[in-house]
Amino acid sequence: MLWAGRMRLGTFGILLMLVHASAACEFGPFPYRATGIVCRMTKPAALLLNQETAQVIQAAFRNAKFPNITGERSLRLLGKVAYELTNIQVNDLSIEQSEVELKENDAIHIAIKNVTAFFKGTLTYGYAGAWFLQLFHSVDFEIESSIDLQINIKLMCQKDQVAADASDCYLTFHKLTLHLQGDKEPGWLKQLFTDFISFTLKLVLKSEVCNEINFLAQVLANFVHDLAADFVRDKDISVDISLASVPLMKANYLESHHKGLVLYKNYSDVFSDSVFSPSLLTESRMLYFWLSEHILNSLASAAFLDKRLVLTIRGQKLQALFEMEDTEVQRKAVQMIFQGTSYNDSVAKVWSLAHPQISLQPEGTVVKSLVAVEVSILPPGEEPLMVLYMEKEITVTIQAAYAEKKLILHPLDSRIEFKVFKCTADPSGNDPSIRNFLQTMISVVGIPEVISRIEPALTSLMNSKGLNLFEIRNPEIITRKGYIIVQLDFSFPNHLLLDFLEKIL
Repeated sequence: MLWAGRMRLGTFGILLMLVHASAACEFGPFPYRATGIVCRMTKPAALLLNQETAQVIQAAFRNAKFPNITGERSLRLLGKVAYELTNIQVNDLSIEQSEVELKENDAIHIAIKNVTAFFKGTLTYGYAGAWFLQLFHSVDFEIESSIDLQINIKLMCQKDQVAADASDCYLTFHKLTLHLQGDKEPGWLKQLFTDFISFTLKLVLKSEVCNEINFLAQVLANFVHDLAADFVRDKDISVDISLASVPLMKANYLESHHKGLVLYKNYSDVFSDSVFSPSLLTESRMLYFWLSEHILNSLASAAFLDKRLVLTIRGQKLQALFEMEDTEVQRKAVQMIFQGTSYNDSVAKVWSLAHPQISLQPEGTVVKSLVAVEVSILPPGEEPLMVLYMEKEITVTIQAAYAEKKLILHPLDSRIEFKVFKCTADPSGNDPSIRNFLQTMISVVGIPEVISRIEPALTSLMNSKGLNLFEIRNPEIITRKGYIIVQLDFSFPNHLLLDFLEKIL
């Protein structure tokens, strides 16, 4: 994969990820029912990304492989004049203006105006006169051109992913001037060759530049698909981002729909009851992501099966949990549980006993989980001794935010119900002081401690995929019954697309 860890997306790449034509894919009569992920990009985002078009066009011109151009012309009284242009390459290029338009249910129209391009190479010509006079010569040449480009990007679905067709490409020449050996004055020979080759040269330039643009569009489409797939993959857990339905292309936004099925070893994920509707998203922000509650539940199940929902706490962290307050009740409970053993010689293990259940509600993300806690002391030279074991059902509501390139999880109300409780200091379980202390400790310190471990882990995972390379402005994470919406504005880091193009060209 090409730089899978960094998000290098240009105009073509972002647009190709978001929408496709459905000619090569078939969807059922109710395609939205299988939609787990939706991405909507509004016109302001398209206009912002269009600023990167210049880099893509420059790359297309630079990387185009221009063939040698040969020709021959018979002139009355003068015999035949033959010519060949070789080693044609772009010497300089500048773009004055680029515009993008979303044509509803049709294509992405990109108009690039006033492209000034200078080509250089070698002209070899031969002249056989009527009186057997022969002239053969080779000179360096420069072609000065002024061009407008019109590109209509049609998108197709192949194998349930986006494929781009940018072959609907037109070049309009406002100027095409041939200079020989740096001479800017049009002599009769230069004028003769310009008249001969201008038509052929225009065809060659159009063909090669448009072919290269089409190639780049396809490469970027594949790259963006791979990039998106990598973003939702971590080791053995991944998300199927195959297209789930025909996307929408409106005058003000593009919208694509993806299956969002979680893939993990033999774990089988099935989903056909989505509540998505285009009316759930607005057009006020630049970028929207809609996620079904089913995806979060499936990811939690996969994380449980992969044995990721395990936490070990030792030393100062363990001390901070059990000494949250300096009271007689706390000191008594700690003494009874640890039997005077140092925290450095103790360990607490927390793990999930079953798949966590996630419910998305207007007040936040509700997580319900059956959790086990085991505290053991480690006497020097002896086997570990379990002094506390409990199973409890915890229900906690969490609100999420993203600020300063970090994920922030804020726990709200929580409920704890003990299912199993065993403590060596209270074999009968009749002493309520230890259980009451532990319940308070779990709700006040334990749950925030677990969440504080999850925050940097998820932030690090997202940053490893390149999220931190983007300037995200005013992100909002909104929960509703059965789904979550992430909406934001962003700035594009200019160097990323250039770095990507340099890698592939």
